[in-house]
Amino acid sequence: MTNSSPNTTQADDNLQQEDDSQQLDWYRNVYAGDRVPQLTWRAVLMGGLLGSLMSISNLYTSLKLGWAFGVAITACILSFVIWNIVRLIFPKVTAMTILENNCMQSTASAAGYSTGATIGTAFGAYLLITGQHISWQITLAWTLTTAMLGVLVAVPMKRQMINREQLPFPSGIAAAETLKSLYGGTKEAVGQAYALVSALVVGAVIGILSKGDFFWQKAWGLKLPESIPFLLQNRGIQMSALPGFGFEPSALLIGAGMIVGLRVSVSMLLGALILFFGFAPWVVNEHIITGPQKLLTWSLWTGTACMVSSGLTALLVQWRTIARAVNSLKSVANSDNELSRLNNIEVPTKWFMLGLIPVGIALTILEYVAFSISIPLGIISIVLSFFLALVACRATGETDITPIGAMGKISQLAFAALSPANMTTNLMAASVTANTAIASADLLTDLKSGYLLGANPRKQFIAQFIGVFFGTASIVPAWFLMIPNKEALDAFHPPSTYLYKAVAEALSQGICHLPESARLGILVGGILGIVLALTDYYFPKLRNYTPSAMGLGLSWILPFQNCLGFFIGALIAAIWSKYASKSASAYIVPVASGAIAGESLACAFIAITNAASVLAK
Repeated sequence: MTNSSPNTTQADDNLQQEDDSQQLDWYRNVYAGDRVPQLTWRAVLMGGLLGSLMSISNLYTSLKLGWAFGVAITACILSFVIWNIVRLIFPKVTAMTILENNCMQSTASAAGYSTGATIGTAFGAYLLITGQHISWQITLAWTLTTAMLGVLVAVPMKRQMINREQLPFPSGIAAAETLKSLYGGTKEAVGQAYALVSALVVGAVIGILSKGDFFWQKAWGLKLPESIPFLLQNRGIQMSALPGFGFEPSALLIGAGMIVGLRVSVSMLLGALILFFGFAPWVVNEHIITGPQKLLTWSLWTGTACMVSSGLTALLVQWRTIARAVNSLKSVANSDNELSRLNNIEVPTKWFMLGLIPVGIALTILEYVAFSISIPLGIISIVLSFFLALVACRATGETDITPIGAMGKISQLAFAALSPANMTTNLMAASVTANTAIASADLLTDLKSGYLLGANPRKQFIAQFIGVFFGTASIVPAWFLMIPNKEALDAFHPPSTYLYKAVAEALSQGICHLPESARLGILVGGILGIVLALTDYYFPKLRNYTPSAMGLGLSWILPFQNCLGFFIGALIAAIWSKYASKSASAYIVPVASGAIAGESLACAFIAITNAASVLAK
């Protein structure tokens, strides 16, 4: 025992020297933050504008699909295109540097992705349960403080996960490579930019023609059907009476399927076929539900159980990831011997503490005043958020998947034990965790891009922090304008919102209050989710032959036409990849991202204007 201590000390000293050498090498050969403009007003304003639009886009997609899509690559390409157009009009305007565009990416990403994680889910579930909106003042303060908390808790993780361990953060690498290609002036990069913008325009046109009801559409007959029903009969019921049983001409759905991939999309279609052709006639004919349109109200319990059990199981079996995340805290806490030059550009740990204390106090008071969550429970929610954000950041760094659903469900389970039968506490505690985790993981993804490009991380953190304000200022009014009441929210059939609501009700009221068939569905869905998650982890080679638990779960929450649209998009991407793999790898993401952004923005604008006109009357 006495001889091990010097050996341990020597090993620590060697490791520290390796870290210092690695960081000094980066500083000498990659870092460019002191000689290339980065944190400029034009970069922040451009990022804030694009991020604000993307936040509304993601609000729409999260309500319609249960998904929010990263905005970094889309923002990088759009910023590059827009700034070149500005320079054509005003030749004296200088080009935006690659680090300015990276800084813009951070602002846009924070605004477009980090602020809306819980508005459509926890806040939406609250609306469905109570029939009333949470006031805009509380919504604004809640969104801002939870996003700020997420940005702050990422600070002590950056040096360990990015500088030392060099975790990949694949989306961060992709954004950095996109910027390098754009600024390299390659033909492929220019093609990607044109492809994204063209797809954005096409998506917007399709959204307007299908969801719009403008006078010129009526005059000229420019109206696409919102849905084309399939006129089939099955065991005595009209299938077209079931929720969304048809085809929706939607670039958004097809683009989402292209990004999500064939495995999840095939699983969604398979699950939808089983539900609509197998179970729907039975539950209608046996009067288990009151009518065909109530099918998803019954099936969501099975779908929710499948997704929740799968997500939690996948998290638990990756115990090594959790252990590494917890152990990394020790390294961060003892990392005060950084080289002085790096200390001048890294985000100081004191910023974390100086920000955490007032934000934590404000959030705890807000929980108490707005939702009667006791001060001790409020403090627990913040502490729990820190550790779950730590796990979420490592999972994102290693796999590019941020397990927001699992993080939220862990919070819901924890607070069901701490505060039984209290749905409000359950929802809002999960909201704190989900928003914190997504904001912190998003910041580290952007810092990974900056690290590869040689950006100043301190300036990038400031840009990300500013982006939170842009996103909050845009998404909160968009939420109230797009969803003026419970009926407007129900019209979306929002899968993630239904999931939050179902878990909160089950945990607070007890599943004994559910119909027997729904309880059986929870059991079957839960077991299926566990089995699929274990199969994915222990037999990864079987992934190509087994369905996705997420896809199956969503298929029992979403209308049929959504699942079909996803499958069509994934099939297009798969065929494209098989016969033209080079162009597919270059253009699938820009085309799909443009289609999603274009249609979702157009549909969000239409939903807002329709709601405003109704309120005006």
